[in-house]
Amino acid sequence: MRLRILFLTLVFPALLSAQNSSLSSNGVLRAAYLSSNPAQAFVDPANGTTRGVVVDLTDALGKRLGVAVRLIPARNPQAVIDAVQAGEADIGYVAYNPERAGPVEFSKPYMLVHQTFVVRDGSVITSVSNLDRMNQKLGATKGDSIALYLARTLKQAELVELADSTSAEAFQSLLEGKLDAIGANRQRLTDAIRTRQGFRVLPDNLYSVEQTIIVGRGKPEGLKALNEFIDEVKRSGVLQTSIERSGVIGIGVAP
Repeated sequence: MRLRILFLTLVFPALLSAQNSSLSSNGVLRAAYLSSNPAQAFVDPANGTTRGVVVDLTDALGKRLGVAVRLIPARNPQAVIDAVQAGEADIGYVAYNPERAGPVEFSKPYMLVHQTFVVRDGSVITSVSNLDRMNQKLGATKGDSIALYLARTLKQAELVELADSTSAEAFQSLLEGKLDAIGANRQRLTDAIRTRQGFRVLPDNLYSVEQTIIVGRGKPEGLKALNEFIDEVKRSGVLQTSIERSGVIGIGVAP
């Protein structure tokens, strides 16, 4: 609640021009986000409300624009991109990957999300440096940033694309030795093994995904406004406060 008050009272150094109204539709800022990614947002089990960094940033941007906000949950990154491209959302929260460029424009990064792996207890894999080896199979959700990254960078290990990296089927495959490791962001994997026995999350990170905000192509004014907004919430400390209050592990303010 205190963070909400901070957002309401935050004074930005300049007003947006009329051209930046391209960020909202009929007085509402519609924002698509990944409902399955706790680094963006999650449902608070205490009261059933959705909270997290994406919720805070959207609220803050809505105040800056002087419009109401509406969050649109999406099942995967492509669904976020599709919603923005089709005009069903004004902005979208999604990680930048070169494979996703084209139909949308990406802002500068605002947050980093650390990617790591879960392995079986007793696995010879003790670090991300042990992953890319012959005869090892690494699972990752198809279309996720880590799957795209592995497809570009693996030299010896085999990428196995999964429907859901935290599903019961994926963990059963890991337990049976059909997979040697499963990759995703640190919070998602930590949540996934909380109620499962026989697994551990690696202590280090493979790399960090740059989180960005997207708009449809051909909206330079809107993109400029987003980048100015990101600069301000980073400079003011509002983003850092939001990250800390979220309680999500493995995320940080982008440099």
